[in-house]
Formats: sequence, structure tokens, C-alpha cells
Amino acid sequence: LSSPRIDMADFREVFAKAKHIAIITGAGVSAESGVPTFRGAGGFWRKWQAQELATPEAFARNPSRVWEFYHYRREVMLSKHPNPAHIAIAECERRLSKQGRSVVVITQNIDELHRKAGTKHLLEIHGSLFKTRCTNCGNVAANYKSPICPALAGKGAPDPETEEAVIPVEDLPQCEEDGCNGLLRPHVVWFGEALDPDVLTEVEKELDICDLCLVVGTSSVVYPAAMFAPQVSARGVPVAEFNMEATPATNRFRFHFPGPCGTTLPPALARHQTEIIS
Repeated sequence: LSSPRIDMADFREVFAKAKHIAIITGAGVSAESGVPTFRGAGGFWRKWQAQELATPEAFARNPSRVWEFYHYRREVMLSKHPNPAHIAIAECERRLSKQGRSVVVITQNIDELHRKAGTKHLLEIHGSLFKTRCTNCGNVAANYKSPICPALAGKGAPDPETEEAVIPVEDLPQCEEDGCNGLLRPHVVWFGEALDPDVLTEVEKELDICDLCLVVGTSSVVYPAAMFAPQVSARGVPVAEFNMEATPATNRFRFHFPGPCGTTLPPALARHQTEIIS
């Protein structure tokens, strides 16, 4: 294996010719917008780590606590904005679509910052903080209400000293489909849950046709996204990694650009001089 190149001019040549670009993004791209990742040291909400709250078991045991956690995250996100990496990706998609070229964003992030930045072709493999799913009828709906229900107003503070809200189930978010009133849950993929097979089918289709793949702000260890780029690379398609540090998959990729994505990505995706802009 040759080690990946930090050759921007070489990357730009490949980029200028690519017709179908797949961009896989993870927590690193949102961290620069000040979004807490809940991974690693200090990744606690009250006295829990995300993986203790983001499970079907935790929700079955204590839906009030889990909803406080997600309500907190929703409220935090409403104050966050896309950073230069999100904006560069959305701008690139807009520009290339006029040239008959496609860009798809496959994201592990649930914060919708790509959508806020203007990305149209977005596959959210872990769902979204701003969608709910009914535990009774299964209906999935977009939901941007703040607070999501009256009982959660002012709740969800992350400080370990905070007293639990202990909201009765009937006061938690409820389904608004005719006569359902089922308990809603966040439409996100929790630890121990399978990804949506329809979304995965779309992802596979895009990975099969892409002729350039970018991996942005993800450690390439979160399954199954960890398999996506190596699978593309195995087909001989160039993969470029934009990340703070090298990852276990780095040596399988053609390019590696270290540093914050908000700094490295905009020049990488800017208009190439050979692009024909009609």
C-alpha cells in the first residue's frame, strides 16, 4: 500500500473530471459548528454518556429522561449554523448540477446542518433530530417545534445537578395522526438498532456509481459508514479523506488532507479552472 498523498493539485485534477461525487460526512464536520458530539472525554449529559440514553431499552425504561436529552439537543441545534465545510459542499452540489454532474451527501449526522446549508441530495443514515416516529403507528414526521411539547419547555439542562423532569408518558410528544395519540420517539437510529434498509439501498446505489468519494470529518470506524469508503476504494475509485488526524482506514485511500474540514474543504471543492460555467 502506498501512503495517501497530500497533493491538492492532484486531487483537483480528479475532482475536475468526476461526474458523480459521493461525500460521506460525520461528527467532525458538525463539531466546527459547535455541536457537542457526546463522544470521548467530557461527552456526558448529566451523568450519562450518549450510548446509555440512545438505546431502545433506555427509552422503554425512561422515555421522559430520553426525551429531555433529545429536547436539549434539538434546542442546542436551533442556535447552530452551518460552517464553511457544510456551505462548500452545498455550493459545490449547486454548481455541479448545472454542469450535469451529481453530488450526494451521505451523513451520519442527525443535526440537519447540511440541509440548513442548502444540500438537496442528502441521505441521513442515522435519521434526524427534527423528525419523530410514532411508537404506535410508525408514522414519521418532520418536527421543528420549540419546545417539542409544553411539558418539555425549559427542561433538558445538561448539568449533573439538574433534577429529572419525570414527565408522564401522556404529556410527552404524541402522534397527531387521526386518533392515534401514540408516544413519539426521535427518528434516529439508536445503539443496537438497524439502519433503514431503504436508505441503505440508496447509499449502495450512489456508492456503486460514484467516481470520486470524499470522507469528511469521520473517523471511519463507525459501522457501517466505516465500510462505505473502503468498498469504493476497492473498486479503484479515488477516495479523499478530510479529517483532523489519520484513521485506521487512511492507508486505503488515495488522498488524506489533515486539519479542520472548514479550512481544508472549501479550496478542495471550489470551482476548477477547467469547469465550463454556462
